[in-house]
Amino acid sequence: MPQTKYKELESLSLSELEEKYESLKKELFNLRLQLKLQKLTDTSRIWKTKKLIAKVSTARHKLEGQKQNG
Repeated sequence: MPQTKYKELESLSLSELEEKYESLKKELFNLRLQLKLQKLTDTSRIWKTKKLIAKVSTARHKLEGQKQNG
């Protein structure tokens, strides 16, 4: 999973951010499942995915705030 910069996320539309957020949440669920089943070899992927979810969520909330304020 390549590292995504916040600047790259800012250029996405709200629908693209929401789609990315949902796919990351599903990926995190699958990673946690693999961890419980002891099939996950790189446990840092969980941390990286959580960090990326936070970046996407921040960009999404910023964009929503801009739309509400005009």
